[in-house]
Amino acid sequence: MAFILTALLTVVIALLTLMPQVPGPTGIPGFDKLAHFIAFAALCVPLAWRYPHLWRAVALATLVYGGVIEIIQPLTGRTAQWGDLVADGAGAFAGAFVASRFGFRKFRGRDGRKGEPAFSDS
Repeated sequence: MAFILTALLTVVIALLTLMPQVPGPTGIPGFDKLAHFIAFAALCVPLAWRYPHLWRAVALATLVYGGVIEIIQPLTGRTAQWGDLVADGAGAFAGAFVASRFGFRKFRGRDGRKGEPAFSDS
């Protein structure tokens, strides 16, 4: 399930960050960076929660994904910004770290085994 949710979030982020921008008034100052932070934090949560021992790898892979998006953006009529990449990285590491602290390993199943969520029906 963590992989499916991560894949869905990856596609949504790609669509939102690679669609051509609609000309018009600029929004709230700083909102763009906050949106990047939140999106990339959310992208890390499923895998970092499920595999808390890999939280750094999850965050780093997510940061690389953000970098690839920034490289591709000029090809779609958007501009690449270092600030976006910084916000992506900060969100990725924050999201992965927090999710790993509440990770899968902290729960115990009904039979007492580690690594299964306490709410599991199996």
